[in-house]
Amino acid sequence: MKTKRQIQKEATRKLILDTAYRVYAEEGFSATTNQIAKAANVSHGTIFVHFPTVENLLICLLERFGSEINKHLHLLSEKDESLETFLAAHIDVLIRYEDFYKKLISDINSLPQDAKFVFINIQSVVSLHLSQVIEREKEKKEIKEIPMHIIFNSWLGLIHYYLTNSYLFSAESVLTEHKDELILNYIKLLENERN
Repeated sequence: MKTKRQIQKEATRKLILDTAYRVYAEEGFSATTNQIAKAANVSHGTIFVHFPTVENLLICLLERFGSEINKHLHLLSEKDESLETFLAAHIDVLIRYEDFYKKLISDINSLPQDAKFVFINIQSVVSLHLSQVIEREKEKKEIKEIPMHIIFNSWLGLIHYYLTNSYLFSAESVLTEHKDELILNYIKLLENERN
């Protein structure tokens, strides 16, 4: 049984992470821990009680984000779900974090190396789950024989292009507005021609 202090500490840590998502989504990753502390209504020192360094905060934030993606995609890749269902689930997770993810992909080169490694790991997990679905589709002869890295990079490239250029496509959520179109046309690119 957790003590009242442990419960409070966990709640404060969660508050800081939730606030950091929001601040980074709005301001980008150049936002300071002072901005996060102010937005969370905690003292600046409280952040460093829970996260010894800014890099540690970023890594915990990215690991939490990656865990959320993995949780949603893992079960789908294990089941006999369609490629369309899998891609829709991937976009659905990204929609919940759209502003954060948009800033992440635009600021990734300015992040510390360990944070970049976490980002790469997130993409590797998505690629692994996608490859399981793709292999089933290939066995059914539903899609062309295309190397997996091209299949994954094409999907990610499409998503990233729409996000980084969202001003061209939508005033609101580009992923919400174009989800069905992106999935349908991406699958068409992969499908074997029907006789």
